[in-house]
Amino acid sequence: MPELPEVETVTNSVKKHLLKNKLNKITIKWPKVLDNFNIDDFRKIILGKSISNVFRRGKYILIDFNSCLLAVHLRMTGKLYVSNQIDESNKHISAYFNLNNKFLVFEDTRKFGRIYLYKDLSILNSKLGIEPLSKEFTYNWFNDCLSKKHRQIKPFLLDQTYLVGMGNIYTDEALWAAKIHPLSKCDEIKKINLKQLHKAIVKVLSDSIKLGGTTIRDYTYDYSYVGNYALNLNAYGQNDKPCRRCGYKIIKLKVAQRGTYICPNCQTL
Repeated sequence: MPELPEVETVTNSVKKHLLKNKLNKITIKWPKVLDNFNIDDFRKIILGKSISNVFRRGKYILIDFNSCLLAVHLRMTGKLYVSNQIDESNKHISAYFNLNNKFLVFEDTRKFGRIYLYKDLSILNSKLGIEPLSKEFTYNWFNDCLSKKHRQIKPFLLDQTYLVGMGNIYTDEALWAAKIHPLSKCDEIKKINLKQLHKAIVKVLSDSIKLGGTTIRDYTYDYSYVGNYALNLNAYGQNDKPCRRCGYKIIKLKVAQRGTYICPNCQTL
């Protein structure tokens, strides 16, 4: 599933095409892609309105019309891109929008991705936590939050109601960088490691954005570009490879029903 860096990269890649443009028409290829509205709602509420902004909140790509928002969630295999033409034979296209001379395309192989219509950010803000690259994500907030939680650290980091945008890849990477075992209890992590984790979260996300995110299988942006952060991964997907820090073999566990990669020497319980 695309995580914060991938969604940020996709957001920026479509933004330059969408600002001050209009969505003149919507074509639905997969009916379930529209979650909480229909084509008639699109015609009444969005048609003819200029796009004032395109931004990210958590793992949602938000297209702002001032009076309402279209929210796109890529889920597992979704792709959002601008194209000069539509390949009508492409069975993976869930929906596309007509721009003035181009198309905004939502393609999704597994068809889990959804498009939502909201009046404003209130609904999303009510269920989404802090942005890890914002000023609100301070060490004091992080320390205070974890000190009250007697749960495993990896499921906590994956919980979008506390901290948004983190998924399997960057959680494993941040925990490796901070030398924290993913099964460690939040309120039992040493302060020195907690400080390292706070810094690591910001660093791995920021570094990945600079490289266009991580492509493992499906993720692309700007139609065909892949993310290059995969070359920098220290833990995720590195099973049986030597740890870049100590040389021990990286192993794969299952934590919170997710494949999880750790160094058994650096990350101990």
